[in-house]
Amino acid sequence: QSALDGYHVCLFSYGQTGSGKTHTMQGSGNGVMRGIIPRAVEQILSQARALQSQRWTFQVSVSFLEIYNEQLRDLLESMGKYSNQKSKLSNSKAKLSIKRDAKGKSFVDGLTAVKIDTDDSGSSMEQLRALMECAARARSVASTKMNAQSSRSHSVFMLHLHGSNDDSGAFVSGALNLCDLAGSERLGRSGADSDAKRLKETQAINKSLSCLGDVFTSLSNGSSHVPYRNSKLTYLLQDCLSGDGKALMFVNLSPTEASSSESLCSLRFAQRVNQVELGKPTKHVQYTGKKRG
Repeated sequence: QSALDGYHVCLFSYGQTGSGKTHTMQGSGNGVMRGIIPRAVEQILSQARALQSQRWTFQVSVSFLEIYNEQLRDLLESMGKYSNQKSKLSNSKAKLSIKRDAKGKSFVDGLTAVKIDTDDSGSSMEQLRALMECAARARSVASTKMNAQSSRSHSVFMLHLHGSNDDSGAFVSGALNLCDLAGSERLGRSGADSDAKRLKETQAINKSLSCLGDVFTSLSNGSSHVPYRNSKLTYLLQDCLSGDGKALMFVNLSPTEASSSESLCSLRFAQRVNQVELGKPTKHVQYTGKKRG
């Protein structure tokens, strides 16, 4: 609802490798095991259709990226031909970059944005299923001693919302970012130290998670400088974490006794995050003064 109201919203799934973060976000099937992404999109589209009776019209588009070894990768690149994005998508090897618009808000230049049907619930959810399958095929995963399908990157599902009201002339611009963070790892347990590629991935994952922790620590302490630029993850999500938006973190814990020390670290991290006050979020709404009869 906050995203429809014009806020920038971010949900994180945090925890050690193998604790169920990807399942939390994506789930499986079409029943009770659905994850946060399909449930959130379904709820937003349902609300958008309900608001049509109040003369609201919404345009919704989806982007999906991963941050692998501090590099941005477009997980929907193969679906670019269906996109309404105006960026040059023909160059499949174009390097994605985080930029700021005239208002200082972040965006990923060249990232595919696929328009979602807001009128038909069956069509829109089928679109979403196809998008998530496409992203799953493109995402970087590998087998480790702790997880047969270990995510080797952070993934960020982005839902962009633009709504206009014919009666009031209001225009809202909201965003929902759903982040499946790669799990923190201990090299000895995961076995990543025996493979140069897995070792590099683990080091990049742990470093970016450390940078995320530094950002939360700075925010909690009220520091004048917050190190958003120290990692691609925090720089990308700066708008949501800087007090301009709303943020929520899920902490996933492994039920095994062998993972108790990592679970304790995750809980301590959650305690630090819980002490952060982002301030009053900004509602992105404008009034054009133009009303249609």
